[in-house]
Amino acid sequence: MIFYFSGTGNSKWAAKTLALETDDTLVSIPKVINSDCSFTLKKDEHVGFVFPIHGWRIPRIVREFIDKLSLKTEQNEITSVKHYCFCLVTAGDSVGKAMERFQQLLTSVSVGETLSLEAVCSLIMPESYVGLPGMDVDTKEKELSKKKAASEQLKSFSNAVTRHLCADKGQPWGWENIKRGPVPAFFSGPVGGFFERFLITDKYFHVEISRCVKCGICANVCPVDDIKGGLGYEPEWLHNDKCLTCFSCYHHCPHHAIEYGKRTQTKGQYFFNKLSKLS
Repeated sequence: MIFYFSGTGNSKWAAKTLALETDDTLVSIPKVINSDCSFTLKKDEHVGFVFPIHGWRIPRIVREFIDKLSLKTEQNEITSVKHYCFCLVTAGDSVGKAMERFQQLLTSVSVGETLSLEAVCSLIMPESYVGLPGMDVDTKEKELSKKKAASEQLKSFSNAVTRHLCADKGQPWGWENIKRGPVPAFFSGPVGGFFERFLITDKYFHVEISRCVKCGICANVCPVDDIKGGLGYEPEWLHNDKCLTCFSCYHHCPHHAIEYGKRTQTKGQYFFNKLSKLS
């Protein structure tokens, strides 16, 4: 079973590709977050988590889901057997200490008693964060290059998961290859804290009415239902503290009618299938 969250499609592609290789059931975290988050596993079934990195940290919706998550056996009892667990994260550049944070999170929640984190992976995917000056989507050439490299890396990781390769020297398989970047503790620490406090918010989003065709796409793609709208209506952000600033609404708008303050006026858009699918 693979639990995943995706904003602009990078993590969804990775999760779907993995599921095809491992014959796993896919579960979208945004679609179940408001349920009791209780799931029944088959005997020896492994459990995976796939999600993007936000501000060098785990997205809030993923943290909330894992805190609520309950896993049971086929006999509908809380399982006492440790299930093989893996985690794959996506990022446009580096992930900092996000995987360490995930490992700590897993050991701090009740479901951690039933899961053994044995394999990890970080995929560097096309950039989608455009919320700060100087940060923009990748060129088409860089986008395709990242997708090609990620596709090859994902093959290796799916092979490791299929074979249930396990921890080496006390850390999960793939631990040393995580793309942490320079000074990872600083980025996942103070910088990540700044992101969560000041930049993960919907208050800067607005619609340019002259370009909006009221198609409703932005409301439909928002993973946390933070946009009031739909076909025939101009979008209206609800300011309900659920926004993840994943920029899914911005990137999917067919007329670039959604802006994030003045920071996105001259920037590009990206979602996984916008250019083309890899063969």
